[in-house]
Amino acid sequence: MPRLFTGIEIPLKQREHLARLRQPLSGVKWVDLENLHITLRFAGDIDNARAAEFADDLAGIDVNAFEARLAGLGVFGGKEPRSIWAGVEADPELEALARANKRAARLAGLAPYGRAFKPHVTIARLKRTGSDAVARLLGRIGAFRSLPFFVSRFVLFSSRPKIGGGPYVVEEVFPLKGGEFADFQDI
Repeated sequence: MPRLFTGIEIPLKQREHLARLRQPLSGVKWVDLENLHITLRFAGDIDNARAAEFADDLAGIDVNAFEARLAGLGVFGGKEPRSIWAGVEADPELEALARANKRAARLAGLAPYGRAFKPHVTIARLKRTGSDAVARLLGRIGAFRSLPFFVSRFVLFSSRPKIGGGPYVVEEVFPLKGGEFADFQDI
């Protein structure tokens, strides 16, 4: 059973910019650069037939390529922070792409995903890291803003079953309208 999700790859230049934010902090595990991405729709551990159907439905998505920018940092988990993330500036095409991925998952018979779409890149996972220490870190690096980048495709990723986390493998690539001729040498 593959553990699948769809996402947007982050170009090397933006990943390197995120890497420069890393600072020592107890209980922090920074996400490896090659695993940084924007998740569109988590599918989970699904059987091969359902995975093939999901991929077929994803191939029918018709959304325009667009420009994205990472901006600002935040935390999931409140008083017991679990992860630090970089935000993604709002864009109508990004929202349309997320809705189309949600629709493809529904057509493939996947269970509804209980969380609203909040575009972000998880940059660190936290284990027993105090909220005060995280707040101080975000105070130092939270004004982050990347250069814009062109999103000309999205991908179907797989990860290790039952575990999550990288390394992630690109299983299929889905070009966006107008993005067929983009150069992916820096991804």
